[in-house]
Amino acid sequence: MTRRFLVGLALFASSALAQRPITFEDLAAIHRIGAPRVSPDGKWIAYDSSTPDLAANSSRSAVFLMPSTGGAPKQITEGKKQDSSPAWSPDGKTIAYVSNRDSAAHQVYLYDVAGGTSRKVTDLQGGAGSVRWMPDGSGVVVVSDIYPDCGVDPTCIKRRVEAEEQRPTKARVITSLLYRHWKAWQDPTRAHIVYVPLGSGALRDLTPGAFDAPPFSVGGGEEFDISPDGKELVYARDTSQHPELSTNSDLFVVPIAGGDTKRITTRAGADTSPKYSPDGRSLAWLSQARPGYESDLWELWLLDRATGVARRLAPNFDNWISSIAWSPDSKTIYITAPASAKNAIYEVKVSDGSTGVVWNQASADGVSASNDGKTLYFERSSLARPADIYSLTRGGAAQQLTHDNDSLLRSLALSTAQDYWYKGAEGANVQALIVRPPNFDATKKYPALVLIHGGPQGNWSDSWGYRWNPQMFAARGYVVFMPNPRGSTGYGQKFVEDISGDWGGKAYVDIMNGVEQLAAMPFVDGTRIGAAGGSFGGYMVDWILGHTDRFKALVSHAGVYNLESMYGVTEELWFPEWEFHGNPWDNPELYEKWSPDRFVKNFKTPTLVAHGELDYRVPINQGLELFTALQRRGVPSKLLYFPDEGHWVLKPQNSRMWYQTVGDWFDQWLK
Repeated sequence: MTRRFLVGLALFASSALAQRPITFEDLAAIHRIGAPRVSPDGKWIAYDSSTPDLAANSSRSAVFLMPSTGGAPKQITEGKKQDSSPAWSPDGKTIAYVSNRDSAAHQVYLYDVAGGTSRKVTDLQGGAGSVRWMPDGSGVVVVSDIYPDCGVDPTCIKRRVEAEEQRPTKARVITSLLYRHWKAWQDPTRAHIVYVPLGSGALRDLTPGAFDAPPFSVGGGEEFDISPDGKELVYARDTSQHPELSTNSDLFVVPIAGGDTKRITTRAGADTSPKYSPDGRSLAWLSQARPGYESDLWELWLLDRATGVARRLAPNFDNWISSIAWSPDSKTIYITAPASAKNAIYEVKVSDGSTGVVWNQASADGVSASNDGKTLYFERSSLARPADIYSLTRGGAAQQLTHDNDSLLRSLALSTAQDYWYKGAEGANVQALIVRPPNFDATKKYPALVLIHGGPQGNWSDSWGYRWNPQMFAARGYVVFMPNPRGSTGYGQKFVEDISGDWGGKAYVDIMNGVEQLAAMPFVDGTRIGAAGGSFGGYMVDWILGHTDRFKALVSHAGVYNLESMYGVTEELWFPEWEFHGNPWDNPELYEKWSPDRFVKNFKTPTLVAHGELDYRVPINQGLELFTALQRRGVPSKLLYFPDEGHWVLKPQNSRMWYQTVGDWFDQWLK
């Protein structure tokens, strides 16, 4: 155990004892602040903020306006339902946002900054999202769900809607794969990008055809852009005839006034997140080299629009780039990427591709630069504090601008995470984060929980989250241990790739070596340790069930249990075919080697299984098969079933039940 870690424990022990442990009601009361949107004159920031409504079992959000130097925010939208995604007009006089205040589908509203009033400007059957302004302010561009054969023709749309409503049966006839995705069945509509004039003129479908544009993305919203002169739209689209096997989205450009569409990328992997430089000379985007590998390294690419020559920037940068933002002089690109367990801001010089760290204190997201280039604005969060908007000037310290949650947070005992490094499989350095209980006493011994992240290509970072929040477990009196084994991002691409084809191998050793380190800590009761995980984390719990009796209790949420049956029911087939080197009938070896269901006879540890009916990524059969095996083996077990959730538990009341059930399960066996 390092001296730095022991010093951290002593500092924590001396913290104020008047604060109380966090409860679910506290977690739900936190305002979830969105990314900053800076006005063209640099004087104001618009942002959205959402808060769960426990009584309604939904969430409400509103748009706020505040001075860019900080100060009291002003709510500028109703906030009775969901108002979000503010976007400044080029002249700074208007803020566009999307809202469902008047209907089930979100539409675009315009807020007059001087007058303080909003008006609705779209009435699209498929709703509207991801608003972008035309550079001259003459209109906006939005994403909407469109019947490909109708486009924006209202008569055709009305006919199609009426035909759908009058169908005498809900039966489906399916003739191809990817017929459902994430948590929804494939509808007759496709996501298209629509031009909406704010004066004279007509709606235009800018991305006609039978494919989604932009393609499906869990995050969404960053897959298209408008050139600074307003003449061109660039967008991502996957035109594969077998989307269930393809990760190959390409970038296309189309004249907004009308004309032929041109494909401008041809790499076999994914190309997405295009951003024009402010001077219009360049186009930057993120790209992956290998087809079918969703966890390939995200690279930064740049196109010279005059010459048509593309090049990779920062070719030696070895961590995933998650977002890009231009400096106003078009000489620098700001990127965010994991750095160990932080999510850092870097700058990349366009001239030579050199990189440098701008900020690396916790986790950053939603970076944008002021128009004078002197200030960066971003969301900052940590495991001890939810997101706030910060500003950062060159050579200065980051300054907190939003204080929406300060009053609540002052009353809560939230532990700062400590880094802990140890040796994993083959002597590799592995990092874990440790969160201790409130009012921690280093002379006591606490039960411990090991949280295993999903992906498997992902990581635990020093950032706030509302699912698997470690503070919620620490508040029950547990030391929380969060290892980043093989497959984790932030430690170079080789570390990421060491998981593929080896799911129960080095990653398992990495985790179990960490567990032994955890058990030996003087403040941990090594006889009372539990483990929990979701998705791949659930897989690892299922693997642990058949390979060790080290834990007193386990929780498997949305875990992959039977690799062969999982292949037959999941939607994105590129994922198992990459991870296990093919399909299970032509290449069965890895499916057989790494499938937890092959080790049922070893199952002994009490296990809670949690799963959602609408989970199409890891479908419900995986949780049901596991629960059946546990029950037939006589292993103490429970099934927590959500008929209205997918891969993630999102509804406030369901989230409350999840935290309560999981926490009670561990209390039953570890206390």
